[in-house]
Amino acid sequence: MSQASHQTHPDIVKRLKRAEGHLRNVIAMMESGRPCLDLAQQLHAVERALKAAKKALIHDHIDHCLGDAAEDGGPSAQDSLDELKALTKYL
Repeated sequence: MSQASHQTHPDIVKRLKRAEGHLRNVIAMMESGRPCLDLAQQLHAVERALKAAKKALIHDHIDHCLGDAAEDGGPSAQDSLDELKALTKYL
């Protein structure tokens, strides 16, 4: 399958950098003794950001890599189907 960067990758990188910033804030909050409820809320936000980035990446891969290979037919179509099955464990 293609390993090239896709149009959505810069957006995904932005999402991940935002999540990284949130995670750094959570660590600082924890080190400063912030209440657990505040920490849990912020960790939930980090999880949502990571989940959104993962979803965008997987959907992009299905649309642009697997979809294109499947349309071509032949052995690559079966490879695409196998890869799609492997991807489902990350959803």
